[in-house]
Amino acid sequence: MARIYLLASLVTALACSTATSTRITEVAGTWGGDNAGLIVTNTDVHVHIGCTLGDAVGPIRPDTNGRFEATGTYNVDAYPVDRGIVHPATFTGQIVGQTMTLTVSLTDTARVLGPVSLIYGKEPKMGPCPICRVLSRVSRASPASTIPKQGAASLAAH
Repeated sequence: MARIYLLASLVTALACSTATSTRITEVAGTWGGDNAGLIVTNTDVHVHIGCTLGDAVGPIRPDTNGRFEATGTYNVDAYPVDRGIVHPATFTGQIVGQTMTLTVSLTDTARVLGPVSLIYGKEPKMGPCPICRVLSRVSRASPASTIPKQGAASLAAH
């Protein structure tokens, strides 16, 4: 009986070490969490934390420890009335397995949003605030098919 427990423990430890040691290099897709969402393509990064939103140029390329940084812009007054005020921002985070921790720092005001936890392929749960259907850098003439398929059907128009 002790051998069975030992064998099960070894298999579990091996499986866990394999899952966490695999480096994520492909970040493209939909990442969702509670009151937060991220849509990433090879050219665009679009973030929502609560009723705020921001953009950066993609792709996101994590280092060997899963850490990443991107620069872009962020709008903290996007909903319910978008005043059009955008701030320069830095998007930083780390990916471990299928989970991303993301923080947005406005570089002109020192305001920080997050950290938030996002899961790859999970539908963002935004509460009363909508999440964009089409990335802001993508032309309005572009079809919604440019959005990753995970969760795209239920994303509200922005």
